Amino acid sequence: MTRTLVISVDRDDDLGKKAGIRGPVVGRKEVLTAALRLGIADPEESDTNAILGALHLHDQLKEQAEGTDEVDVAVLTGDERVGVRSDRAISQQLEEVIEKFQPDRGMLVTDGAEDESILPLLQSRLHIDHVQKIIVRQSKGIEGTYYYLTKAIEDEKWRARLLVPLSVVLILLGLGMILPNGGVIIGMMPLLIGIYLMAKGLGAEQHLNHIMRDMRENADAAMGSSLLWAFTIFFSIFALAEGWRVYGVAMDSYPGALELVLLVLQGALAWIVLAFLAFALSLLVLRWKRGTFSGRTLQIIAFGIVIWTLASATLRVSLKVLQGQEYGFEPSQIWTDWDLAFWAILGFWVVRIIVRSAAERDETGRYWGI
Repeated sequence: MTRTLVISVDRDDDLGKKAGIRGPVVGRKEVLTAALRLGIADPEESDTNAILGALHLHDQLKEQAEGTDEVDVAVLTGDERVGVRSDRAISQQLEEVIEKFQPDRGMLVTDGAEDESILPLLQSRLHIDHVQKIIVRQSKGIEGTYYYLTKAIEDEKWRARLLVPLSVVLILLGLGMILPNGGVIIGMMPLLIGIYLMAKGLGAEQHLNHIMRDMRENADAAMGSSLLWAFTIFFSIFALAEGWRVYGVAMDSYPGALELVLLVLQGALAWIVLAFLAFALSLLVLRWKRGTFSGRTLQIIAFGIVIWTLASATLRVSLKVLQGQEYGFEPSQIWTDWDLAFWAILGFWVVRIIVRSAAERDETGRYWGI
């Protein structure tokens, strides 16, 4: 006898928000009722199609079942704050369904990448044989495209993702055309787009959502952390302003392109490091108040100091060479230029040993490390 469980996942809990149904929903009759209630509450909701697709697959498997084989269908719901909270809810509901039905294998029916991202979690608890994506057939006309773009803008989940990057590009383009010497502002657009794409690739959005949730749950820590975030923004602005000032001064002497870049970096380096330290301290305050103080946060701060000393020494030596000064490799000269970097590396090593020792001796269960 083989028991097969067909699963549909509503990661952002549209079923709960719009139809008032809490997961897990198990059984063909119950799942069909949930799909109808969600479809009536919001006829444009794509999760309705995914649930109906799960019912369709359930019926197909039921017809093909042999002997004592059993097939059941379930809908797992997460939380509107997609992330750790929603995945934890889905995990708990999955364990509840597995304990009740005890399936041998599972099949996932989904409507998109967001729900598909839960696949590793499902596979850690159940053998998944098949994943089916439900794609609704749409009109290919211009009117249909305009309609779906309009609906995406009205959807609060997609509004910020579409409008904010577009508005930033248009604002920079407008300022570049209005202000004198606006070519620099227009040139910033590829830089900002590159930073945005890199942040998306590194998953910075999820980390930011995690930080914002911590701030909501810890009001006292949020005040101190917000103040440090303000310092981070101010220091970043000062770094840009100082870099621009150095650029204007350096242009009077017509240096080479590489030397100009190094001079700008050297002028802005101190403010960049201060911005980084303020941001790291804001994370430390949140962890401390929440009771999950991270020893790794201290390591990050110490590592930032190492990067600062190494970058400062490298810029100083490189500028000497580019400006035609002779650089001797005597021990005294090397120590004069690189002594701060040496002490910073030593300090980072000491901090790392202390954090590891504290983690090994910690018997209270407190988690050291982000």
